[in-house]
This record gives sequence, structure tokens and C-alpha cells, in this order.
Amino acid sequence: MRLFTFTIEINKILFEDTSSLFHVLTEREKELFRSRMVILKYRKDDYICRTGDTPAGLLCLITGGAKIFRTGVGGREHIFRMVNPNTLIGYLALFADQIYGASAKAIEDSAAVMIDHETLYSLLHTNSELCILFIKSLSTELAFSYFRAMTLTQKKMPARLAESLVFLRDTYGFESDDATLKACLTREDLASMSNMSTSNAIRTLSSFAGMNLISIEGKRIKLLDIAGLEEISGEI
Repeated sequence: MRLFTFTIEINKILFEDTSSLFHVLTEREKELFRSRMVILKYRKDDYICRTGDTPAGLLCLITGGAKIFRTGVGGREHIFRMVNPNTLIGYLALFADQIYGASAKAIEDSAAVMIDHETLYSLLHTNSELCILFIKSLSTELAFSYFRAMTLTQKKMPARLAESLVFLRDTYGFESDDATLKACLTREDLASMSNMSTSNAIRTLSSFAGMNLISIEGKRIKLLDIAGLEEISGEI
């Protein structure tokens, strides 16, 4: 029963959700996809892919969340982006026929589907609408990378951290109270996203709490004043 329910969920996310690239597939193409896809499950902190590995196929996160990062000097991680369900992972390397330039790790128990390179290219050859959606997705990701590069080099620490909190809201949303971020990141991960040390991230969070912008309960962060955080995030 659990597997049956999970399969229904995959079909819903991949083929019915209009935010999915694959919702434009024909019924025959969907059947081909289903017949060739592999379901992969990950525990929290499991690697989904690693820097330097060769892509075995296209990965699409179905449930859970992940971070895309590289490990730099001294073992410090630099997080490029966070991944939510219905997001592709590692497709830049796949299309460029290169090794992964970054790693992906689950930040909670997660699941993904993988489709092999040959099947993906077959679908792209027969479905021009799918090609256009992939081009748009690649363009959006490139634009986001440019924006983040500017943010992490030009903005001051409070602005970078406020932007990360707003980005987590936009990516994962809130719990049922409409205030607590669904993404439960470590302080190290939050610092990495904001290009700052963990100690500076902790101090800035405390400062935000003192300004009644957020409240903190363990790893959980509640956004109390989104407008205030957005105003700070826009400061250079």
C-alpha cells in the first residue's frame, strides 16, 4: 500500500503539477518515462551526487529537500542553492557531458527519480515543448547564479542572511502556523548560504531576534516581520 501511494505521488508531482517540466509529455511519453525511471531514497545527510562523479542520468527530487554545495579550503562548505521537490539536480553536468561540478546532499529524508540519458534525449527529440521548458529552466538557473554571485560579494552580512531567510521561505514555505520555516537548517548551513562564518551567522540571527524580525526555537526559525527582512535584504 505504501509503495502504491508513493507511486501515485510521483505521478502527481511529475506529470500533473504544472511547475514540473514533464507535465507536457504525451501519455505515450509518460509511459516511457515510468517504465525507465528509477526511484531513489535518501536519509538525511546522504549524498545524492558528489563533485567529480559522472552523471548516471537526470535526477529529479520528489520529496524532501537538498542542498547543492562544494567543499572549499579547510573543509568549509559553500552552498550554491537549496532544492525543493520537483526540482532537477545535476542536469547542467549531464547536458554538458561533464562530471558533477558540485555535490548534492539531502537535508532531510528525501526521494528522487532518475531517468537515463538515452531516454531523456529521446523525449527531448520528440517533444519540442519539453525542450523549450528545459531552456527556460537553464536560463533561470543561470540568472539566479549571477544574482547570488552579486549578493554574496557586495551585500553586508545582515543583508545576506536576511536574503537567505527570505529565499528559504520562497523555496520551502512555512509550517502550518504560516511563520515557521519548513527548512530546518543547521547554523553552519545557514552561514554557508550567506557566505559568513557560523559565529557571525549566530550573532546576526540573535540581532534579528532582538529586532523582533524572527524568533528562534532550537533549529526552528519563525519569520515575524517578512517586510522588515526583505527591506534589510535589499541593502547593499
